[in-house]
Amino acid sequence: MDGYRRGGHSKFSLKIHLIFVTKYRRPVFADRNASADVKSFLESAAMALGYSIIQMETDKDHVHILLDYSPDTPVSEIARQMKQRSTYEMWKVHGDMLASYYWKHRHLWSDGYFACSIGQVSQEIIEKYIQNQG
Repeated sequence: MDGYRRGGHSKFSLKIHLIFVTKYRRPVFADRNASADVKSFLESAAMALGYSIIQMETDKDHVHILLDYSPDTPVSEIARQMKQRSTYEMWKVHGDMLASYYWKHRHLWSDGYFACSIGQVSQEIIEKYIQNQG
């Protein structure tokens, strides 16, 4: 395999580094069970939605995800779907603990997210490749 995925008329390798931060930076994942569960729920959501999580880890108030995806889904939609599904599942399992942080609404994540595309080669190599065309 060459490390690329294929679609109907495309060949691609799209990987993105996502960071989701808990609402108000509450230390939700300082609890090991909550940390393990959110990773499980994010993994399940990714599989159900056709994404592949390459690597994932939590800190006390955020999660880092390295995700492989296809070009037919905008990154904003990936973030929305992953956050929505994991919030729902976390409240089912850890409702009492989350209610101590978010007493008025069923929050888990802040409104925004961080996303950074990654590639298999550096920007410098791509720039040199492009400069040497023609």
